[in-house]
Amino acid sequence: MVNIHTGKHFRRIRLILGDQLNAAHSWFREKDPDTLYVLAELHQEQTYVLHHVQKICAFFKAMRSFAQALENAGHQVQYLTLDDTADFQTLAELINELCSCYHCAEFEYQSPDEFRLAEQFSRLPEFFGARNQRHIKIREFDTEHFLLPYSELKHYFKAKKHVRMENFYRAMRKRFDILMEGDKPLGGQWNFDAQNRQAFKKQDLADIPEPLLFSNPVGDILARLEKHQIRHFGKARDDLFWPCTRQQALNLLDYFCTHCLPHFGQFQDAMTDQTPYAWSLYHSRLSFALNSKMLHPMQVIERVIEHFHQNQDKITLAQVEGFVRQILGWREYVRGMYWLNMPEVAKTNYLQARTPLPDWFWTGNTRMNCVSHAVRQSLEYAFAHHIQRLMITGNFALLSGLHPDEVDAWYLGIYIDALEWVELPNTRGMALFADGGLIATKPYAASGNYISKMSDYCTSCHYKVKQKTGEGACPFNSLYWHFLYRHKDTFQQNPRMAFPYKAWQKMSDSQQDDLLKQADHYLENLSDL
Repeated sequence: MVNIHTGKHFRRIRLILGDQLNAAHSWFREKDPDTLYVLAELHQEQTYVLHHVQKICAFFKAMRSFAQALENAGHQVQYLTLDDTADFQTLAELINELCSCYHCAEFEYQSPDEFRLAEQFSRLPEFFGARNQRHIKIREFDTEHFLLPYSELKHYFKAKKHVRMENFYRAMRKRFDILMEGDKPLGGQWNFDAQNRQAFKKQDLADIPEPLLFSNPVGDILARLEKHQIRHFGKARDDLFWPCTRQQALNLLDYFCTHCLPHFGQFQDAMTDQTPYAWSLYHSRLSFALNSKMLHPMQVIERVIEHFHQNQDKITLAQVEGFVRQILGWREYVRGMYWLNMPEVAKTNYLQARTPLPDWFWTGNTRMNCVSHAVRQSLEYAFAHHIQRLMITGNFALLSGLHPDEVDAWYLGIYIDALEWVELPNTRGMALFADGGLIATKPYAASGNYISKMSDYCTSCHYKVKQKTGEGACPFNSLYWHFLYRHKDTFQQNPRMAFPYKAWQKMSDSQQDDLLKQADHYLENLSDL
């Protein structure tokens, strides 16, 4: 039974999901004593995939903080814990109970960002009707968060059609007048990506800033997870360091601008295991605050650009453009590609990958130092930056033919910022090419050479990055050529793949055979790598 406000009636209930913590939403401009705002720790949201414990704690803590802020601002609020919602198998059952208890005539919600939740809300009228609740008026509102309104996505994206991100990004720059001089890009070019691919030199490591961490006690949440036997994984922390309030998120944004932005673009693709701050480097770590909507994307973009204009003696345009592209370009882009291609894209397996996920994806116990470091870091912090996700764990999953469903579930569960709308296009599209090229124009496959170029992982690895076959050969090398060989009918005519296929054709038959045999050995023994 829901722990309700005894004896109270409300004309309207407004439900706020855990990723809808937008204090600037128009809902909150007026205080209506006849409107009850509800935030709930839902059992269904903890069990549809296995989550990292810090991810669960961060969402619950941020939700509780948001509920308290609304209450302090004079709104009527009810926060429901796992204890309160334990008897409800579905979201619809909980909503029905709330509306019944409070004799509501109206139920309102903000558009969910995930397809499965949108489907649940779409069935509410039928659910209410079956329980004689037809009198309840249901209304849906925009979240007022994304830069591109949902209704306009169809003007930029077409179902089952490749959309080039760079073209979309330029259109967004023009539309919102971001880093523009009239109708031309600031600095005379749209993209400074070529300048933003530097690896760390030894002398660079001493300058990496200590990350800003917060202190958010979550012992009560951990106790509830144990009480309700909610399965999870990853390192639990009684004192969570992720931002769980809007003010903490703003502090992290300011810290990024001051300490990380000057070198963000330059080292955004770099990786290292030679510093205590290898997990954070120059990355903003704002993705959780953005995806939970504690911060608005335009707020972040404008703050970064403002700081750039005030500090042009310290920060180059390339650093800023690289960051803006991730939010104004990539973040809005993957959302559009998600909604225009769901639900079909969630089932795609274009390369027919079938291999189960090796057990060490849950422990990091592999002798491949790059993968071990990326996985262990993810288990420790519920975070890895985009190149670790794409070119280490994602690259390995692609080369090894790991099943997209299992890879999807792992990425969705392990990262604190992972919600399906942003995770699925990145995993199935960019990392695995499982969508058949809706997002990427070529598979992001790479040998050990790329990892060696962009990191220092290889220097302390059990495997030898320059060795392609034989005892101790880097698995990425032979797996890379095996991937190209087994998918040659699919990719050898792709202009962007011409160079590696020419290199393959120049090899002798014996060289090719040795590489394929080496890869076959590794593929048969993935759990032992």
